[in-house]
Amino acid sequence: MITKLAANIPNVETDETGEPRLPRSYTLKFFCDRAGPGSRTSIWSLRDGGLDGLMQVHDGEVDLAISTPAALMGKALTGDAPFSKAMPHLRAIGTLPQNDRLVLAVHPKHNIQSFEDLRRQRPALRIATSVNDGTNFIGYVAEEFLHAHGISKATLESWGGALLTAQRPEQCTALVEDGQADALLQEAIMTVWWRRLVEEDLLVPLPAEAGALESLRKSVGLGTNPLPAGWWNNLSTDLPALDFSDFVIFVRDDMPMEVAYLLTWCLVETRHMLEGQYKHIPPEKSPLSYPLDPGRMAQTPIPLHEGANVYYSEMKDRSKDDSKRKKVISPF
Repeated sequence: MITKLAANIPNVETDETGEPRLPRSYTLKFFCDRAGPGSRTSIWSLRDGGLDGLMQVHDGEVDLAISTPAALMGKALTGDAPFSKAMPHLRAIGTLPQNDRLVLAVHPKHNIQSFEDLRRQRPALRIATSVNDGTNFIGYVAEEFLHAHGISKATLESWGGALLTAQRPEQCTALVEDGQADALLQEAIMTVWWRRLVEEDLLVPLPAEAGALESLRKSVGLGTNPLPAGWWNNLSTDLPALDFSDFVIFVRDDMPMEVAYLLTWCLVETRHMLEGQYKHIPPEKSPLSYPLDPGRMAQTPIPLHEGANVYYSEMKDRSKDDSKRKKVISPF
């Protein structure tokens, strides 16, 4: 027998297993197997995980996008930097936790251990980082990070150095590995390429300065997230660093409620499948922090889509009911 799953959302039904389905057809650009006959989906890859995807969601070109870091995303609604225009139609269906940082590391040949050393010695340093082209969030934050430490592209060039750019973290890492760059300013700190470069003494990570981190908290909205001693086997003390954490999953406010509800159901109820892809990695060093906590997933920097909000409210109510039942049957 098929019955309604969510009383406040039409067009959501359950099948014989009790799981939600959408009975009518959809053309969506991300998922399909729980929609009706004739539904179609596609997945589009972009050059970076930045502004392009959010703009395409807002403009109705795609139905879903994911972006990081979460602390920047609240500015999307108002169009404050790094966003080039306000996108008031964006809504969220959830946050996926990722414990990440942005760090500058320099080749040991320069004998630089701090930003003070860097400013004093003025080496001809070639820093590889993401391009700040108006769409790449890493490039935007990287340049703000340098500015907060009193360094700009013009500063580097006056020392005889350069800012070398690519779109993605691994492309920037390649610039270091092939000798084009002798410093790396990037996020994705848990990746194997960061570990290899630091633990093989090819790069020395610099501690971010407290004043710069406070300035970035005020101007950009990103906080401090130190790397603990032992993060790399040759990191003997905590390393102050800039937070670059958490993915946000975006949809548009006019997405049908039943679709947003079902997407959120899939995100939360099948989260074990997503977690399973990372269980071979310690959670503190995983590209996705696990276990996924639905309560935290519901905490988003922009408002939830109404369909997602209904799902999380239902889940919260179910959790309360389960807790009450356990208390009733417990002999203690």
